[in-house]
This record gives sequence, C-alpha cells and structure tokens, in this order.
Amino acid sequence: MTALVRAPRIVTAAQDLHDGWIVLGDDATVLAVGIGTPPHTDTAVTVDGTVVPGFVDLHAHGALGHDFAACSADDAWAAVAHHGSRGTTTLVASIATGRREDTVAALTRLRPLVSDRTLAGLHLEGPWLAPARRGAHRSDLLHAPDAHEVEAFLEAADGALRVVTLAPELPGALDAVTRFVTAGVVVAIGHTDATSEQTHRAIDAGASLVTHLFNGMPPLHHRAPGPVGVALTDDRVLLECIVDGHHLDPATVDLVRRSAPGRMVLVSDAMSATGCPDGDHTIAGSAVSVRDGIAMLADGSSLAGSTITVADAARRLLAAGTPLPEVVAASSTRAARLLGRPAPLTPGAPADLLVLEPDTGAVRPLPTAVAA
Repeated sequence: MTALVRAPRIVTAAQDLHDGWIVLGDDATVLAVGIGTPPHTDTAVTVDGTVVPGFVDLHAHGALGHDFAACSADDAWAAVAHHGSRGTTTLVASIATGRREDTVAALTRLRPLVSDRTLAGLHLEGPWLAPARRGAHRSDLLHAPDAHEVEAFLEAADGALRVVTLAPELPGALDAVTRFVTAGVVVAIGHTDATSEQTHRAIDAGASLVTHLFNGMPPLHHRAPGPVGVALTDDRVLLECIVDGHHLDPATVDLVRRSAPGRMVLVSDAMSATGCPDGDHTIAGSAVSVRDGIAMLADGSSLAGSTITVADAARRLLAAGTPLPEVVAASSTRAARLLGRPAPLTPGAPADLLVLEPDTGAVRPLPTAVAA
C-alpha cells in the first residue's frame, strides 16, 4: 500500500515546495517527494496546511510529573507521548545528575525504550559539570570524569547513550570526550566555566554540540569570550537554544541566528512539570517552583529547565519573522543529522509529518487514514 499526501506547501530538509506531494510507503517511510504530476498511489489526501517534518528534541527531562532520571518505563512512555502529542516525533531522554548507582539504573531502565524506538536515545547531563555553573544540578554530586564511571555508564546504556554533556575544563574531561566520541556518542559542552582555549580543545577532541547556549556558562566578555564566544564562531558545533521567552532574550536568539547561521538547534529542556499546572516539583534532586509556567529553583537562584515543547519554540521563531525553512532546520533537520538519522522528509526517511497552520503556527498530525 502506498499513500499520497498533497499540500499547498511542503518544507523538507532540502526543499521548499509549493503545490507539492509526498508518497508514503506501507513501512512508514517516505518514498518520494516532488511537484507536478504525482505517481499513482493506493490512497490520496490533500491537506489544507503546510506539511513539515516532525520535531526532534535532543534535550528533554520529562513531562506530566515524570522525570526520566527516576520514573518507570511506563511513566517515561507517558512523558514521551505528551511531547509527541505536541509534534515531537523524535525525542532524546535527558538524565540529570544523580548518584552513580541511580544513573546506571536509569540507563538500564530506559534503554529498552530506545530499542523499541519510543526514544531516539539517552542523554547524560551530569555528573561531570562545573559546580559554579550547576543550575539545578546538586553540587554535592558533581565531580570530574572518572574512566571507570564512563565505562560503567556506557555498559549500562548498551548502545542507547546518544549525548553526553560535560564541562571540558574538568580533570580527565578531554579523555572522556575522546572515549565517548569513539563509542559513537555526541559530546556536548555545557554547565561549564571553560576558557576559550579549553573549549577549543574539547571541540578538537570531537565535541560537536553546545548545551543550552548562554545558560550554564559565563557570559560573553570581549576580552574573555569563553565558551559562548567559541560557540558563536566555531562552525564545528551545533548550538542548543531554549526559545521559551525566559532562557534567552529575543535579541539574543537573533544574535545566534545572525552570527552562527545554520547552527541553531531548538530544544525544550522540558522538566517533569511540563504539561502540569503550576506548583512545586523536583529536578536533579533540587526543589523547583513553577509559577506562570516558569520553572525556578525554590530559592530563586536559577532557572530549572522549561515547561515548553519544541513546538512552542518553533512558534516563537515564526512569530519573530524567521523564515519557515530555517525553523524546520532548527526544529528538526539539524538535530536529526547530528543523531545520524536520515534527513527528514527525504526518500528513505521515516514518515514523521506534521501539518502546520500558516496563520497560528499550530501543528496537527496528518489525517488518520494517511498516517496509518
């Protein structure tokens, strides 16, 4: 069985098509994309919005009261489903700093969800972070990388570990970067007090991502540019941005787009309160207060993740006048490529499609008959 989807506009990883079509196979993959006269298919539907790829989130800690670092596999599935209902079709589950045995347990508990493709992988954010830039992570659990611990985490994940965030200035950090890259894990620079030179060394060793740029690191200084200055000028790294209206001022978002074109990646950094009413929660063992949807440590000293999904960030970019192909790249294409997945909405890629309402930026799934 094959299905045809026609739309007034289709934005893929490589093309911006007007009056275009997509052919989907019965194995839930894209067979062909084009304009003009489409090939014959078993079923066909025309949608009244713009078709875009499903969103990819490299950095999310949970939702609906469930924290990936501590919840059961069933609760993790529910959190993933919440993000999926908002258009995130590919999600990496982030595990915040914990005791070694707890992190091993989380990796072991969640890896089956990677095997069955519920999750696109696991992300360790900690414990190898700078105490001065810890954010919501417990300072008493932070420490420099240890080779035995690195191996224990890789063994527990059994191939499910896809991203690791660490501070490259810590003793042993560069050795850890090399080990993880050799194992096929994306290394991200984050929660760091690194100098420019230390940041460059980490990138030379294979780091290819910066965790929530500007947050969890020293601000840009004209005589000490640090990790922010290197991130904005070194084309070898992609840049996570939490575009929720709180983590980054709109002018800062524009700065990233202008100074590092083609390298912004939208992430949610969604904590367990995502999808929940305001109230008191915990993340990484720290008390968090959520008021008006803003997650802060209970003592008010730091933001503590967000309560958005990638769809919310994409809408903010669109509302700011960002061209749709750039929003698609930032919300889907770049992250998919970093994970080694096929470029979205190209032949051979999974049929992860959304319909975008051009006036509101809202997204909805394809009609059930086609999606099935």
